Amino acid sequence: MLLALAFGFAVAGMACSAFQLATSRLPSFTMLAKGPSAQALAAVPLLVIAAPFLIMRNTLMGARQEGRQFQFVFFATIIAGFWSLMSGQVLVMSLRACGVV
Repeated sequence: MLLALAFGFAVAGMACSAFQLATSRLPSFTMLAKGPSAQALAAVPLLVIAAPFLIMRNTLMGARQEGRQFQFVFFATIIAGFWSLMSGQVLVMSLRACGVV
């Protein structure tokens, strides 16, 4: 489970960095707010993979800038960790099916 958690966060960070490298802008959940379009539909897989990183980035920035309460930061960390665990579990299962791990 620890391996899956680490893979989930690592892949989330790499997906955000790759998007930023390709487009020179930060990925965010507002990419979906533009309404139904091809661009919003294409953003869904990226956001599903990168969500743990985005949740933690937004939470920590909000904690510094807005002084959010500890409970909010703790709850967001649990959500990001669970999401990372689940996406990492899918990755580990895929690697095992391919015979890599």
